[in-house]
Amino acid sequence: MDKTDKKILKALQQDGRISNQALADQVGLSPAACWRRVRALEDENLITGYSAHLNREKLNLSLCAFVHISLARHVKESTTSFEEAILQRPEVLECFATTGDADFILRVVTEGIQSLDRFLEECLFALPQIAQVRSHIALRELKLETALPIN
Repeated sequence: MDKTDKKILKALQQDGRISNQALADQVGLSPAACWRRVRALEDENLITGYSAHLNREKLNLSLCAFVHISLARHVKESTTSFEEAILQRPEVLECFATTGDADFILRVVTEGIQSLDRFLEECLFALPQIAQVRSHIALRELKLETALPIN
């Protein structure tokens, strides 16, 4: 990956809907060369998809919680079944396996406290491999970036 590829990635992170012509002009390539490079970046899985950023408040998804999960046992079967259950839940936007006090940290977005409680009761508390659940409610969002810092 050279400097031109990095310019392409930066530009696409800022505007995934940019036309190939505008992208080519911005990074200093011909449209055909730019198109080939974008396709190569996609083929190499450096670009994994394109999406729109949505306003969760306007979609009535105002509650954001960070849920720390500790498993009772650290065996493959427990971990695998937990991961499979979490992958099925649309309100879980991110799930990280972590070191420290929690085995997993989830970012969960719901309509409000009642829907978070329902998620906890129906999903997490129903999983026998979970030893402890700690929730932290976000009071306000100071920064939310999706662009990776490409140098």
